[in-house]
Parts: sequence; C-alpha cells; structure tokens
Amino acid sequence: MDLEKLKMLLEQKDYVKLVKELKDMQEADVAEFLDELDHKTALLVFRLLPKDMAADIFVYLSPQRQTDISMLVDEKELSSIVDALYFDDKIDFIEEMPAYVVKKILKNSTETERKIINQFLNYPENSAGSLMTIEFVDLKKYMHVWEALEKIRKTAQDKETIYTCYVIDAQRKLEGIVSLRDLVLADPEKKIEDIMETDIIYVKTSDDQEDVAEVFKKYDLLVMPVVDHEDRLVGIITIDDIVDVIEQENTEDFHRMAAMEPSDELYLDTSVFVLAKRRFVWLLVLMVSATISGAIIRKFEYALESVVALTVFIPMLMDTGGNAGSQSSTLVIRSLALGEISFGDTLKVLWKELRVSLLVGIPLGIINFLRIHFIEGYDMLLALTVSSTLVVTVIFAKLVGGVLPILAKKMKIDPAIMASPLITTIVDALSLIFYFTFAHMILGL
Repeated sequence: MDLEKLKMLLEQKDYVKLVKELKDMQEADVAEFLDELDHKTALLVFRLLPKDMAADIFVYLSPQRQTDISMLVDEKELSSIVDALYFDDKIDFIEEMPAYVVKKILKNSTETERKIINQFLNYPENSAGSLMTIEFVDLKKYMHVWEALEKIRKTAQDKETIYTCYVIDAQRKLEGIVSLRDLVLADPEKKIEDIMETDIIYVKTSDDQEDVAEVFKKYDLLVMPVVDHEDRLVGIITIDDIVDVIEQENTEDFHRMAAMEPSDELYLDTSVFVLAKRRFVWLLVLMVSATISGAIIRKFEYALESVVALTVFIPMLMDTGGNAGSQSSTLVIRSLALGEISFGDTLKVLWKELRVSLLVGIPLGIINFLRIHFIEGYDMLLALTVSSTLVVTVIFAKLVGGVLPILAKKMKIDPAIMASPLITTIVDALSLIFYFTFAHMILGL
C-alpha cells in the first residue's frame, strides 16, 4: 500500500483516481489509510467510496474513527452504514458508540431489530452471547438435500457464513450440523437427517469468551453454534471474532503481567492522566508490599551491624530470586492460557519445578561460593551463608512462581496477576528471611 501516493492524490483533489486506487485495495488497508487522516478528510474519502465497499471498510476502522464518522454523517447515512453490517459487527459497533449515537441507530431500526439489539446488549460483557451473530443458515432434518441447497442460494447473501448449516427442530433446538461440502456431494434426494452430524460442539450464551476461544483451539473450529440454557440455537461465533478475542486476552495478560490495569484503548490515543491512573494503583500496592522487606531488614539490623558485608549481597539474592520466580510463573501462566495444565496438575508442576530449581540453584550456589571466597576474598563462612541462601531462594522462588498462577486460576482470578511484579515482591521477603536465618545458623549472629 503506497500511502504517500494516496495522500498526494488527496492533496491534488484527484478524487476519481483516488477512488480507483482504493477500489483495488484490501478493505483493511483502506481502513488503515482512513485512520491516518483527520476526521473531516476521512469522512470525505469515506463518502466517495461505493456504498457496499464503504460498509465493508467501516468494520475495520478504529473505534475512534467509527465514532467520528457516526457523529458527522446524518441519520440516513448512518442507518445505511449500520444496515450493511453483519449483525455481530453491528453489535460491536453499537457497544463502542456514545449513547446519543446508539439512540440514532435504534431510532432508525425496526421494532424487531431493536428487540434483538437490546437482547444482545444485555448479554454479559465478554460472553459468548455478546460475541455471536444471528446470521446463519438453519435447516430441518426432513428437508431433501436439493431443498437445502435451494434455501442456501436464496438466503446466502444475508448470512455471515454458509459453509456450516445448522439443523433445528420446531422449538429451535439444535439437532445436528451439516457442511456445504457434504450437501454438494450428497444425493439430491437424500434427507438432511441422513447426512448430518449429531455429535456437536457448542457453547452457551453465558460462557466466557476466553473459554470459547479455548474450545475453538482445542477442536480446530472455524465456526461454532451458541445455544441458550434450553439448548435452543440462538447464534454462531465465527473464527474472525475469536482471533479478536485471543488478541484482546493476550493484551490483557501482558498488561497484568506488567502490573497495569488492562485497557482496550490505543496507547497514543490514551491521555497521560488515564495511563497514570491505571498504573498508580498497582505501583502503590507493590510499594506497600515491598515495605515487608524493609521490616525484615530492620528486624535483623543487629546482624547487618555485626557483619556489614552481609548488606553487599542483598540486591543479588533478591534479584536472582525474583528472576527465578518470574521464569516459572511466565511458563506456567502461558501453559494455563493454552490449556496445557490445570489445577489437577499442581503436584506435577511442583515436582518438575523442584527438580529444575535444584539443577539451576546448586550450580549457581557453587559458582557464587567460589566467586565470593576465592575471587572477592570474603570469609568462607560468609560465602557459605550467601551461597546457601541463594540455593534455597531459587528453590522456593521457582515453587512459588509455579504454583501461585495455578491457585489463582482455581480461585477464578486471572493467573497473569501472579507475574513478575507480585512474584518478585513475595520472593524478596522470602530471600531476606532465608538470608538472616542462615546468617544466624552459620555465622552465629
């Protein structure tokens, strides 16, 4: 995509050539171009596009640009844009819009549409119900294959996908699924019940979107039906929505692992005050938690006064312990996210991390002892104190880093919270306790 060429055509007001260039581009690329323009220019270019293309591009625009266009166009234009969207994209759009824009949209919707939209908006946020679309092909099991294909031809234009069709009864209960491929290859006189699959993978409207994403990954699906609590088919979720969910969940995990409140807003579009607010609370919690380490040091002030050299090794012990714990927690958090481990694997994780910590901690302790005693020239007992503390700290850090995310998952807390900042704070306190305990035992302090 040559953005400079497009901007040059825009500056020259050569709109005919500009539109010709845009027609040959992918919708996502055109949306990227519009997002870089100021809102008035973006609206001008958007209005130049053919209506069907404009609606396809609108889906890919950033929420802020969608809002800008919605505020600048009249009700008729807005209604035209919204009507052209697939239902799940329409719901996503409405959820992002200010209240007065939503009122404009609902005002120009039919009573049936308003009822369905309000029903979708009432589903819990981040649930399967809020993700799904109602635009799917439904069939009856007594239909012949040729009848099913005829129905698909007549209704395909308004459907999100036609590659998987859903067989329902008179009460809309899901009875089976059948692929377009099977329909095309089957004898036209066969009945749907003879070729449909009855072993159906589905989710309920109240299921969390993260759980839905895991089901998609586990069964390698492209689309999945959504049923209500009476097992009636109410919608489907397609893979493009799940890709967005996975990206959103990964972003949230990254934020939490860095001790920040998650946000959907773009970094450059977020004010410094909002960014500061989201970071301040966690920094405050971690700062207060870190006072535990200070209290431990104050309690053992006499030991530090007796052997001042003990102070020199505190940063190294705390940093190594924090790093060891972060390694374990990062791997376990990722494994939990991928569904590789669960609460039932806690003992296996502990056993594995114990062996890893011994293989890592003992060599680190030996190298540390040789460095402190023979290279830096400190007393052998002091070197033994520091090295012993290091080994035990690494062992406990890896055990804590391995088990805390699993416990968090069990308690319905995001495991990403148990990442570097929190693990480091906990391990810092443990390393100091071990350090002064060994100092008392070995040095007699």
